[in-house]
Amino acid sequence: MSHNELAKSGYTVKFRPWLVVHTEFFSEKKHALIREKELKSSRGRDFIKNQILPKF
Repeated sequence: MSHNELAKSGYTVKFRPWLVVHTEFFSEKKHALIREKELKSSRGRDFIKNQILPKF
């Protein structure tokens, strides 16, 4: 929720409000960081386009 309210400037401010469409939970931070890096890769972008976005 804070992403929609706190920041006053920045690139993503103009894209508000944010809507959570997918969440993943990890028991260790290092696994979450690995997954974040994967999602920012070409393969990860394909996952987002094919698995998450079509639901909207």
